[in-house]
Amino acid sequence: MDSLGLFIFLLLLCFQWTAAPAAGLVGQSEWSQYFPDCGGNSQSPVDVVTTQTKYDPSLIPLTPLGYSQHGNRPFTLYNNGHTVVIELPDWMGLAGFPWLFTAVQMHLHWGSGGPSHGGSEHTINGLSADAELHVVHYNSELYPNMSTAMTQKDGLAVLGILIVTGEETNPAFNNILNYLSRIRHADQKVFIPGFDIQSLLPKDLGRYYRYNGSLTTPPCYQSVIWTLFHERVQISKAQLLKMETILYSSKAEEPDRMLLQDNYRSTQPLNHRVVFASFSAGEVTAIVIGVMCGCVGLAVIIRFIVKTIRIKEPEKAKEKKQEVALNMTPEGEKKEEPSQSPQTEP
Repeated sequence: MDSLGLFIFLLLLCFQWTAAPAAGLVGQSEWSQYFPDCGGNSQSPVDVVTTQTKYDPSLIPLTPLGYSQHGNRPFTLYNNGHTVVIELPDWMGLAGFPWLFTAVQMHLHWGSGGPSHGGSEHTINGLSADAELHVVHYNSELYPNMSTAMTQKDGLAVLGILIVTGEETNPAFNNILNYLSRIRHADQKVFIPGFDIQSLLPKDLGRYYRYNGSLTTPPCYQSVIWTLFHERVQISKAQLLKMETILYSSKAEEPDRMLLQDNYRSTQPLNHRVVFASFSAGEVTAIVIGVMCGCVGLAVIIRFIVKTIRIKEPEKAKEKKQEVALNMTPEGEKKEEPSQSPQTEP
């Protein structure tokens, strides 16, 4: 992607916080007054109701191109006052669509650890994840640059990865999180070592939800082919805390520091749209049933082995006692030596 297109895209992301009335969740209902597309009928994010998705067998597994080839060149990490952005080289792309898409950047959305427990933009059956990663691509087969593609219906393809927390640290995300302290304030940039972008993605790239939507920040262009992966990625609670508490949406020279939190948009009405799934509900059910049957089968085998051991142990003990009893001589009793017959000399 050309540098001008990337500059315009990042400028629009920053512009939302100066032109729109307020940042974060506050003021989202007023975005459409400043950016008309934000009031459109094909906005993102959405709540994916799994029972209402439609199976589409034509949705094939996605293939990241060059994601693992950073070429030992540094990436640019940028605090734009709304999120943290990692600019991606133009040799990275995405296959699995009717057209070739070239990578532009990726960024994160998170909450504040509050009682609402929000953080992700998309939800599944009304439930939020703790955070969400977006990897942005533009249609380089039809359009010359990002700035042109972002206004077209088929111009962008964004991967959505839901992030949940657990006990284990995810080393891949430390490639980003370890450098957040160097871009704490808005408009700060830093070079970070290149790393394998694919390590941030789920293992299963074949099961996902697909729908037509928009950018989740102003200008909210309705130009995005969304892919939301079914499999979630896990990071540790400490990693999420770092994401939620290190960055500021304010600039370094501003006296009042504002933590960069709750930078996710509320879910939007689905309206006339259909969310497609690359897998059928029956497939998921079969997997669940298969796992359950496997667990039950394993439990039965273990129970049988334990029971067999328990049965055999008393039998062996009994046999041992009998053997000991046979070999024992009663106390005070001596074994009689067999008498020898007197021999007659010749």
